[in-house]
Amino acid sequence: MSCVFLRFKSDRWTRSLYTLRYLHASEIRPSKSSHLLKSYFELGRFARPTGTWLLYLPCTWSIALAAPPGHLPDLYMLALFGMGSVLMRSAGCTINDMWDKKYDTLVKRTKDRPLASGALNFPQALLFLGAQLSASLVILLQLNCVFLGFMSMIPVITYPLFKRVTYWPQLVLGLTFNWGALLGYSAIVGYIDPFISLPIYFAGFNWTIIYDTIYAHQDIEDDIRIGVKSTAILFGDRTKSYLGAFHMGMTACLITVGINANAGVVYYVGTFLTMCHIAHLIWKTDLKNPNSCWKTFKASRTTGLLYFLTIVLDKISL
Repeated sequence: MSCVFLRFKSDRWTRSLYTLRYLHASEIRPSKSSHLLKSYFELGRFARPTGTWLLYLPCTWSIALAAPPGHLPDLYMLALFGMGSVLMRSAGCTINDMWDKKYDTLVKRTKDRPLASGALNFPQALLFLGAQLSASLVILLQLNCVFLGFMSMIPVITYPLFKRVTYWPQLVLGLTFNWGALLGYSAIVGYIDPFISLPIYFAGFNWTIIYDTIYAHQDIEDDIRIGVKSTAILFGDRTKSYLGAFHMGMTACLITVGINANAGVVYYVGTFLTMCHIAHLIWKTDLKNPNSCWKTFKASRTTGLLYFLTIVLDKISL
């Protein structure tokens, strides 16, 4: 009788142990939905916010420039453009990965991206893109420059194609990434002032070519092998000389902005420091070291913030 009882008790403990093991395994095993959410998160590059900052900062420049003397920039507009930048940058990444899936599988740095690795398929990416653009539209409809915002979709959609046909895709990216410089000023004053909006737009254009050429040096060997073009390949060993020329172009544009906006001494001092920071980044970057290129790319956020602070301090000092 005692043997039967002990056996029953042993079987009950065994079943309990198996139950606990099953429950523990089910708790730590990621669900299919969590894998899917992680893949969408990676597709939108939400864990790498540098690109979002670089899209957002030209918006902040123009919003700050549109503020009346003695006033801070419109905080509501800064917040609105901030949310829009998060959404549109992630949408741009989705579009880029949809176009570049074949190429991403051949590059070490990009082969694990959700579409390239097969974690997501094309219909799933398209559905995600629809959600991103719909949310972006809700924000755009809050502004008084809806048509101008719609126009930005042309370069956003076509940019990835230029890597196949020209060594100047960074030029197209410069036109795309700084569209917010046109939108920001227009959203505040109701129109594009060509004497302020265009110089600030082309200042950002030159800046984008600088930081994205450095960024492209990370993949230069793989890009040459698979036939993807970039200014990094075009400039080659003369990259820093070319970047110096774009640095001068950006400087000229920012000085033009200051003159046309009747800026004070604070503006020119801050602009000088901003351009010194960019020159330092160009000088110290080891273009043959991908890690050095990535650090410089990330540091470009500091450049944009420094110039934004310059405008704000100058405005409140007037």
